[in-house]
Amino acid sequence: MLPAKNTEELLNSIANENLYARLIEQLNKDFQMANVTGNFETTNSPAQLKMRLFEVLLNLINNQYDDYLNLLYRIDVPESELAKLKNDNLTTSMEDIAYLVLKREYQKVWFKHNFDKI
Repeated sequence: MLPAKNTEELLNSIANENLYARLIEQLNKDFQMANVTGNFETTNSPAQLKMRLFEVLLNLINNQYDDYLNLLYRIDVPESELAKLKNDNLTTSMEDIAYLVLKREYQKVWFKHNFDKI
């Protein structure tokens, strides 16, 4: 598990490790557990996934802020990482938050993939 610097790099790493389908499953599971409609498809390309996640998060932050916070809590996005985001532009901030969500979900999938075998 190498640290990626942006969403595209992260999604490419996930695809290269053949963990993309598991990432989608984990995203859907956490969204469902947080009672948030997200429904991501494994047939979507990484670019489509990025765009869909961005749209869902943007909608949540604008229209259902409590659900947005609940989702971040459910996914377990580190508050310290969120606190580091210093951007006045909502679009850029949402891209950064989408990256943090995918990064955390990838960590969950990677650990399950590598340590459930033991």
